[in-house]
Amino acid sequence: MDYSPEYVIEMLHITKEFPGIKANDDITLQLRRGEIHALLGENGAGKSTLMSVLFGLYQPEQGTIRKDGKEVKITSPNDATALHIGMVHQHFKLIDVFTVLDNIILGAEDTKLGFLSKKKARKKVSELSERYGLKVDLDAKIEDITVGMQQRVEILKMLYRDNEVLIFDEPTAVLTPQEIEELMKIMKGLAAEGKSILFITHKLNEIMAVADRCTVLRKGQCIGTVNTCETNQQELSRMMVGRDVQLVVEKEPAQPGETVLKVENLSVYNKAFRKEAVKDVSFSVRSGEIVCIAGIDGNGQTELIHAITGLEKVSGGKVSIKGTDVTSAPVRKRSAAGMSHIPEDRHKHGLILDNTLEQNMVLQRYYEPRFQKAGFIRFDAVRAYAESLIEQYDVRSGQGPVTVTRSMSGGNQQKAIIARELDRNLPLVVAVQPTRGLDVGAIEYIHGQLVAQRDAGKAVLLVSLELDEVMNLSDRILVMFEGEIVGELDPKNTTVAELGLYMAGAKQQKEVQA
Repeated sequence: MDYSPEYVIEMLHITKEFPGIKANDDITLQLRRGEIHALLGENGAGKSTLMSVLFGLYQPEQGTIRKDGKEVKITSPNDATALHIGMVHQHFKLIDVFTVLDNIILGAEDTKLGFLSKKKARKKVSELSERYGLKVDLDAKIEDITVGMQQRVEILKMLYRDNEVLIFDEPTAVLTPQEIEELMKIMKGLAAEGKSILFITHKLNEIMAVADRCTVLRKGQCIGTVNTCETNQQELSRMMVGRDVQLVVEKEPAQPGETVLKVENLSVYNKAFRKEAVKDVSFSVRSGEIVCIAGIDGNGQTELIHAITGLEKVSGGKVSIKGTDVTSAPVRKRSAAGMSHIPEDRHKHGLILDNTLEQNMVLQRYYEPRFQKAGFIRFDAVRAYAESLIEQYDVRSGQGPVTVTRSMSGGNQQKAIIARELDRNLPLVVAVQPTRGLDVGAIEYIHGQLVAQRDAGKAVLLVSLELDEVMNLSDRILVMFEGEIVGELDPKNTTVAELGLYMAGAKQQKEVQA
């Protein structure tokens, strides 16, 4: 392939293998100077692997990388930085107790006779933040600023190192609509200044809004590169999944019945931050409805769910399931009272990673007569049950039910938890970020399953940071801000922009009905 001066980066015929799997199979990706180039694909399609190859975290078995037409070897992130390639990771790499300025210059410090010269660094960072519209308080500690501000710090880190190729890995996962809009503006501004941006995302609407071109990967292979002005969301999802995908949830109006979950004046104290993380929260969820708790990450949703599901003690208030007080009950008793739980942190609270898939599938049911006799596990029954769930929920694993769960992709670990929890057929489903890290095909399936639970008369409490998911799935939306419920909205009569204002604390309802 001949080099054209318009390409700043060329990844030619890249192949990267892990035991038993070709993560990247002969992929070619070309990034033009000054363009925003999106990288789209299912879970496990090889997007992050490809970007990790470019950033020097992995070495490919085959293929070459060219920068400005010259072949380069990138054996570590230091090599990437020397070539002016920077990366904002999905989980920010910042030190909470350091200031914004210290985080930006860390690893690229300007020293004189062994002493740190911050004055020059401060001047350069201030000029960069002014030039690119990235206003941040340089003396604030990372732990005291919002997630959106932390992302600006990550971008300034790249610009401080004079990077000209910027890789963004799922950059909008934890932002409000207003912050996403702001980030899109910043990305367009960077491209206009001549920076070249690679942008990994699952969100088709963002690709259409900001990207010039989009390369689609499926099962480790490159399906093609398209100009976004010549395509649409439906076509991109078809390229990504290999079939037509229903992008909007179709559901009948809710038919709410009796109250299943009742939360009264609930408060939760956070010892780490020495303050109330949840303050006097009351609401109820009825059978046959999906109630969604929306909010920016870190506004008390995690503590609220932990209190409801028994992972954290309450400092005040009451939780009841179908009239039974479970405020102080252990997790198993809540489960027996009728609660299934898809947790936020699948590794910490959802799975035993070193156990097999089949063992994880019966974690909360192994003591039922179906799976044990006289205290001995009926392994044949466990295997048959696991196999049926694997097939029904399309859980992909190398060795089926005996696969060690740790070796599975994050998306398939998530599907395994959802299969286990929904199949228990309990009156209350608590689903926290159920589609986090899933691709559009898997999201379509999970959304369909949650609506089916609702239509079967279950009460569904959903917690999501994905605003499309909130608007699509909910029958009622409760917005949390700084530990309180500040609004109850009907998704049919509200907009994403209004929801964003409540989430950011700019708007509140005087009185929210319990």
